Amino acid sequence: MAELVPGGNLPLPDTAQTVEVPGPFDLSLLITDDSGKVGGDGDFVFYNQPSAPGVRLYEGRAELDPRRLRPGATRVTVVISPADPGTALGRLPLPVLTVRGGRGRTVLARFTPARPAHETVLLLAEIYRRGSGWKLRALGQGYADGLAGIARDFGVEVTEEPAAPATPTAAGGAGRAGVPGGRGASGPPGRSGATGPSNEPGAPGRGGIRGLLGGLGASGRTGPFGGRGPSGPSAQSGGPGAAGPSGTPGLAGVSGAPGGTGEFGELIRDVRLRAGLPAVVLDRRLSGAAQAHAAVMAGQRRLGADGADGVSVFQRVTAAGYRYVRIDQHLVSGPRTPGEFVEYCLSGERTREALYDPALTEAGVGQAVDRRSGDVYWTALWACPFTSDGLLRTAAEVVALTNAERTAAGLRPLADDRRLASAAQAYSTDMAARAFYSHTSPEGLEPWDRAAAAGAAHRGIGENIACGQRSPREVVRGWMNSPGHRANILKPDFTHIGIGFAGGGPAGTYWTQLFGQA
Repeated sequence: MAELVPGGNLPLPDTAQTVEVPGPFDLSLLITDDSGKVGGDGDFVFYNQPSAPGVRLYEGRAELDPRRLRPGATRVTVVISPADPGTALGRLPLPVLTVRGGRGRTVLARFTPARPAHETVLLLAEIYRRGSGWKLRALGQGYADGLAGIARDFGVEVTEEPAAPATPTAAGGAGRAGVPGGRGASGPPGRSGATGPSNEPGAPGRGGIRGLLGGLGASGRTGPFGGRGPSGPSAQSGGPGAAGPSGTPGLAGVSGAPGGTGEFGELIRDVRLRAGLPAVVLDRRLSGAAQAHAAVMAGQRRLGADGADGVSVFQRVTAAGYRYVRIDQHLVSGPRTPGEFVEYCLSGERTREALYDPALTEAGVGQAVDRRSGDVYWTALWACPFTSDGLLRTAAEVVALTNAERTAAGLRPLADDRRLASAAQAYSTDMAARAFYSHTSPEGLEPWDRAAAAGAAHRGIGENIACGQRSPREVVRGWMNSPGHRANILKPDFTHIGIGFAGGGPAGTYWTQLFGQA
């Protein structure tokens, strides 16, 4: 079973799956093709339209068989919203997504997103076709305006019934946060009280798509690693095209926004200096990767760590020749100028972390404009560059944090073992380079096989892996919050440990703990 973080992914077996999100949430699913657009309203599966080919929605769960989806469907996005209309997700228990295989007996993956704030809808995950198989990717992308923002981005047609002389539109231009006069889609208020189909026999139904999506305000979106975008014009998916005039790989209708890098660098230097921190150095490789990714997001009119080609922003970084031991990012749409973008970065506790993190000493920024809508898309990357000493310090911190957990449980600390460390490091590097995430390598090798190949002669072997966590403290905390990983860390019989870490791949970071029993 894999514990996923935003951007983390894993292959799925060629069987039906069950998706569960217990709690005070409404579960919805969107069926799309490669463009990210639904084929019609029938592709929006929610409480008043609980089934589509290959998908059936129940209370708190959905059954999904990718083999039975409509022709042309290549992606199913899992969405949650509060069961009580108008409630912010931040006021509810943290949602936990569980994906089970077969008849629901085997847990394949779990994903717990970062705690939302003002968002009222969250894209939790997507199940998508890659080649001849299917994969699961954790998202954690939020919207502040309910399902209306989802509808605009995924192309759900909303035919509004006018209740006033003004003629409502299917998706009105949503205003950016703090901009006077900004508005979202107009229409009938909230959820209608009309009766209709329900998940429970005899229970009153809720309004159809019009009632569900009407009367909602401007959208605010969140990207992986918690980067929240202020409210901005709605986005629609677009297809790839030629390179944009910025000179970086671009898409049809995309242009580079002027005046980005220099002004951004000056603003960030001022912010850091006022906080008593050394200035961040702008790196051309990071900026090149950021610009390329901003152009991809503008071209597909969607925030995301991956482009339509499946290449992640982290893979763009490593392809540019940049190596790191720490990385963070902002993926944002809405701000029009570098000043507005930096103002957004400083607006929240999570969004300002990268700016004030002394370990992140290099940065890159890119911005691109979708000429069709005028939306501006931003990618900012913050990194601690790779050094051999930095890698050793990262591994040593993971060992120290692991041993602190064992000491607190009354267990003896683990000894750092160079052979286990060699096997763990090679495996993290391999997962990042070949873009897979599993205890079993593509060749079928298991943890004990890798330990033996590295010369480790332990009687017992255990392994924890993780991807996407930004720091040793975050990865150890994640392992300790997972029963299976926690059991390895606190197993009394283990005596030795080796740590591996690599940057890159779809998730950005790959971690391995390899345990040995003397």
